[in-house]
Amino acid sequence: MPDSYDFVTLMCRLKAAQKKVKDFTSGEKYVQMKTLHRKEIQNYKSIIRKMQDELARAHSAMASMREHWFEVFEDLQKEFEQKLKEAEHQLKKMEERALRAEQQRDEALDKMKELRLQFYQTASELEKEKGINQKLRAQLNRDFENSSIPSSKSNKPKKIANSREKTGKAPGGQPGHKGHGRKKQEPTKPPVLLPPPQEVLEDPDFKKTGNTIIKQLVSIRLVMDVIEYHADVYYNSRTGERMHAAFPEGIVDDVNYDGSIKAFLFLLNNECCTSIDKSRKFLSDLTGGKLNISKGMVSRLCKEFALKTEEERKNIYADILLSPVMHTDCTNAKVNGKSCYVYVCATPDGKTLYFAREKKGHEGVKGTVTEDYQGTLVHDHDRTFYGYGSDHQECLAHVLRYLKDSMDNEADRTWNKDMRSLIQEMIHYRNGIPSSEAPDPEKVSSFEKRYREILETAKKEYEYIPPGDYYRDGYNLYLRMEKYMSNHLLFLHDHRVPATNNEAERLLRNYKRKQAQAVSFRSFDSIDYLCQCMSMLVVMRQEETANIFDRVSQIFG
Repeated sequence: MPDSYDFVTLMCRLKAAQKKVKDFTSGEKYVQMKTLHRKEIQNYKSIIRKMQDELARAHSAMASMREHWFEVFEDLQKEFEQKLKEAEHQLKKMEERALRAEQQRDEALDKMKELRLQFYQTASELEKEKGINQKLRAQLNRDFENSSIPSSKSNKPKKIANSREKTGKAPGGQPGHKGHGRKKQEPTKPPVLLPPPQEVLEDPDFKKTGNTIIKQLVSIRLVMDVIEYHADVYYNSRTGERMHAAFPEGIVDDVNYDGSIKAFLFLLNNECCTSIDKSRKFLSDLTGGKLNISKGMVSRLCKEFALKTEEERKNIYADILLSPVMHTDCTNAKVNGKSCYVYVCATPDGKTLYFAREKKGHEGVKGTVTEDYQGTLVHDHDRTFYGYGSDHQECLAHVLRYLKDSMDNEADRTWNKDMRSLIQEMIHYRNGIPSSEAPDPEKVSSFEKRYREILETAKKEYEYIPPGDYYRDGYNLYLRMEKYMSNHLLFLHDHRVPATNNEAERLLRNYKRKQAQAVSFRSFDSIDYLCQCMSMLVVMRQEETANIFDRVSQIFG
C-alpha cells in the first residue's frame, strides 16, 4: 500500500495542475502572460535605449579619444623624430669619438710599445745597477773577518764582547790570593840605612826585633863611556918619515861609535819602526845633546848589519830547505811610488827569511827558498806557488773569511754556511789531536764525505740560481774548493802541516809596519837590506836566552 505522504503530495500536485488547466481554459492565464510579456518587452526596450545611449556616448568618447590619440601620436612622432635626430647626431659624435679613440688607442699602443722598450731597458739597467750595488756593498762590508784586509786597515773595528759577569768585588788582588810582586834587582849602590823614628829613640820600651823591611827604588840612566886613545908621533930626521902606534881595530875617524850606539839606533829604526829623525832626537835627548848622529850614518846601519850577517843567513837558508813544511807569502812594497814585492819563507819552528823582489810571479820566486824547496808549502791561493814544492796546503783562514763574505752577500745560499761550519769543526778536531798521534782515518773519511756533499749542494744551488755578473766571488770560491780539495784537507792527513798560513801573515806584518812608517823607500836596495835585517831579527827573537841588544851590538862591534 502506497505511503500516505506520497499520496498527499500527489493530490496537491493534481489540484495545482487542474487549477492551471482551468486558468488556461478560461483564458485568464493568457491575459496574465501577455501582460507580463508586455512589461518585459517594455523593460527590455528601456534597457536597449539605455544601452544605445551608452553606445552613443562610447562612440563619442571613442571619437574624441581617437582624436586625442592622434594628437598624442603626432606629438610622440614629432618627439621620436626629434629624439631620432638627436640620436643620429649623437651617433655621429660617437663615431667621431670612436675614431678619435681608435686613433688615441693606436697612439697609446705605440707609446706603450715605446714605454715597454724603455721598461725593458730600465729593467736591464736596474738589474745591472743591482749587481753593481751588490758588488760595491760587498766591497764596503769587507773587513778582517771576511777578506784578506788586516784588522789595522779595517774601517769597522770589531767590538770585543765581554761575557764576564760582575762579581761586586773590588778590583785588584783578592784576599788570600798569592800576589805577583815586582822582581827585586841587584843593588848597584850600598844600602841606605834609614834612622829609627825619634819616638823609638826616646822610649826605652822599644826593642830591636832583628827583622828588616827592604824596599828598592829602581831607576835607569844612560852612561856615556868615552875612551880616548893617544898615540905619540915620531919623526925620522934622516928619512923624514913620521910614525905612531897603531890604533885598535875600528878606530878610524877622529870620533868613532861602538856597537852599542849603532845597535841602539838600528833597533829603534828597524825593530821599533821609528823614523831616523826621531831615533837621532831620542839619543840626543838621552845624552843631553852630546850625541848628534848624522842621518847618513843611521841610514847606513841597515846595510852594514846585512853585510855582517850574510853567513848566518846562508845557514838559515840551508836549514829551511831541510824542513818538511814551509810557510810562504808575498806582500806589496813601495819604492819611489812604484810597486815591488816582499816574500817571506818561514818554518813552523821560527827560521825566517825575507826577500825583496821587483816583480811578482815566477820572477819573484827566483832566488828565494821557495825556488829550491822540495817539501810541503803552506800558502794562500797564489797559483805561482803550485809550481814549487812536493805538496801544498792552502790557508783555511782565508777560506773561512771568503765563506763569511759569501754568507754576507749571498744570504739565500746554504752551502757557504755549512762549509764554514765544517772547516771550523775540522780545524778544531785537528788542533785537539796530540802531535804524537795520527788522525783517525774514519773521522777523516767522514770529513771528506761531508766536504763533497756540501760541494754538491753548492753545485745545485748555483744551477738553480746562477751567480750574477758583478758578484761571483762565492761561485769562484766553490769552483776553487772543488778543484783544490786535496790541498784544503792535507792538514788532516799530515800532523806536521798546519791548517793556516798565519805564520807567514804575522811575519809580513813586521814589514807592513815599517812600510807604514817609511811610506815609500828611496831605493830598492833599501828594502833589500831591510829584508835581510828583519830575517836576522826574527831569528834572534826566537833565541829566548839571548839579549837581542847585546847580539846586535856584538855584530856591529
